[in-house]
Amino acid sequence: MGFEDVIRFHGHACPGLALGYRVAELALRELGERARDEELVAVVENNSCAVDAIQVMTGCTFGKGNLIFKDYGKQVYTFIKRSTGEALRLSVRWTPPPETDQERQMWKRYAEGDRSEEVLKTVHDRKTRKMKSILDAEDDELIEMRWTRVEVPEEARIYPSINCAVCGEKVMEPRARVKDGRIVCIPCAEDGGTPA
Repeated sequence: MGFEDVIRFHGHACPGLALGYRVAELALRELGERARDEELVAVVENNSCAVDAIQVMTGCTFGKGNLIFKDYGKQVYTFIKRSTGEALRLSVRWTPPPETDQERQMWKRYAEGDRSEEVLKTVHDRKTRKMKSILDAEDDELIEMRWTRVEVPEEARIYPSINCAVCGEKVMEPRARVKDGRIVCIPCAEDGGTPA
């Protein structure tokens, strides 16, 4: 798998995707090959573009149950090898190239909704420079690597689905709730109605 495969999955190239690609490359180099099933587990501490690269490169996905999301807002990724319990914690330490005053002004305009040709060119050029910096950096400039021990998460389980008594939609049995003596889904238990 290469960076082009990651871009194709994600839909565009960006610095966050490049970071995830480099993190996944290092994890695979240290821990072995891509997961076919649940041999490798990734614990990600953010929901940024980087996570798409990690899914593509490592084979750790939400659907297989070997991608665990912790909403800490940190560029930190822990990879666990189930067979040995080895865990590799990778923390992004990369510092972007300095911004010019013009780039700061253009980024501010972009954040405020300006999509003029001038703004888009500056923003695109800045993103390209950042991606190049990430892809060309030495591992130790980019990522702090630490071996650790963690509790190995249990493998994914498949549960029966039951119908919610309010909305009629199927819900995984352990996520169902009881409200007024009826089995309901979480949204119906909390709000009394089907989610939008």
